[in-house]
Amino acid sequence: MGLGRLQAWLLGLPTAVVYGSLALFTSILHNVFLLYYVDTFVSVYKINKTAFWVGETVFLLWNSLNDPLFGWLSDRQFLSSQPRSGAGLSSRAVVLARVQALSRHGPLLALSFLAFWVPWAPAGLQFLLCLCLYDGFLTLVDLHHHALLADLALSAHDRTHLNFCCSLFSAAGSLSVFASYAFWNKEDFSSFRAFCVTLATGSGLGFLGATQLLRRRVEVARREPGCSALAVDGSLCGEELLVGSEEVGSVTLGQYLRQLTRHRNFLWFVGMDLVQVFHCHFNSNFFPLFLEHLLSDHISLSTGSILLGISYVAPHLNNLYFLPLCRRWGVYAVVRGLFLLKLGLSLLMLLAGPDHLGLLCLFIASNRVFTEGTCKLLTLVVTDLVDEDLVLNHRKQAASALLFGMVALVTKPGQTFAPLLGTWLLCFYTGHDLFQQPPMTPIGSAQPWPEPPAPAPAQAPMLRQGCFYLLVLVPITCALLQLFTWSQFTLHGRRLHMVKAQRQNLSRAQTLDIKTV
Repeated sequence: MGLGRLQAWLLGLPTAVVYGSLALFTSILHNVFLLYYVDTFVSVYKINKTAFWVGETVFLLWNSLNDPLFGWLSDRQFLSSQPRSGAGLSSRAVVLARVQALSRHGPLLALSFLAFWVPWAPAGLQFLLCLCLYDGFLTLVDLHHHALLADLALSAHDRTHLNFCCSLFSAAGSLSVFASYAFWNKEDFSSFRAFCVTLATGSGLGFLGATQLLRRRVEVARREPGCSALAVDGSLCGEELLVGSEEVGSVTLGQYLRQLTRHRNFLWFVGMDLVQVFHCHFNSNFFPLFLEHLLSDHISLSTGSILLGISYVAPHLNNLYFLPLCRRWGVYAVVRGLFLLKLGLSLLMLLAGPDHLGLLCLFIASNRVFTEGTCKLLTLVVTDLVDEDLVLNHRKQAASALLFGMVALVTKPGQTFAPLLGTWLLCFYTGHDLFQQPPMTPIGSAQPWPEPPAPAPAQAPMLRQGCFYLLVLVPITCALLQLFTWSQFTLHGRRLHMVKAQRQNLSRAQTLDIKTV
């Protein structure tokens, strides 16, 4: 009886809650991975420097290429309107395919996460294989999860609601960072290993359960005309929408890339997002450094660790406030407001100088939180670009995962530029070279920066001043570039409403065509 009630309760959960829970099962693993994988291989497994950097270099290449590769493999059939074997692919079948992919790749992501914490091969080989396997499955999960955001809902209001639930569950998943401090011990690794096994088991089972619930809703929607149990806005209600009712030539990868180069809003968006990804990873890489050289004399080590942990949770909580604003004013206006806020706070901090400690503390925290929060809002913009791509190129089905992959291909180099440009600027202005101190932090990692030896007394003020200018001038430059590129982006207001209406009209037209066959 109790089991039956539990099953009924689970089946009664809103679609947005089930969809958002997938973000929880990813974030509980990924935040722990970011914090500890480097320290594990350097301090516990004693990987040598050459093997470490070979692994990081291969990882960077793989990390940049796998998004468009997996997106193309997933969605290439949607670019063609030619039917396969006389049968088309329905919108509901597309959602079901994505859910089934998540049910496979989610548990495999959990298994690849476990592979980091048990030595099973030479350290260099294990490092390379673990990074590539984990990032591959993480990319597959992220692509299909983000693509579902575009496939489950059409209206901006409902997509914002889905994203709201993702932020809520991601914030809950970030608490694994705080719990991990209680188990992390380089000398006795068994307790931390057991903690990771617990996280991976919970994540894998969670993926299986959540995808099973989503699959049930797809099947219920197939039988019930109202289908309120599945679609947030009814986007999958009614008859099945077939891909391939007209016979035209298939679209090759080269043709698809040419279509993207003609997609003006896509080009302006990826230009802006490249700067945003750079700024997000710049803050992640240099956050501990700023705490050390600008605030270490005024805050304790434990306070710094708490601030670092909060910086993982706060962006998700912050989005719980900004997403309702997006429903009211639109994502474009909220993102533009955040860029203006970033510019205003940075100019105020520049004028105030590094000696106003209260303002400095607030700026360091808010700079990271608002920047990370903006990154999470931009997922909604990509879903709008999916709609515009479908309308502009007259596709029979939205190639959601592929477009997310192409955005990642263009913007992920920002992860590499952030630590390289940041350390070069710091060395240029102060003569202080962070890469002279082992162990070095890998490019694109969120691992806290290695503690450098104390600078000479004569160099300390110069280093502090250099860190301060790096702290304020980078966001000023990023904000100016982003305000310019964002001003060229036209997919908002009347044009966005027109694109939404055309996509909905296209769906209705396809339904009518099928009914007349």
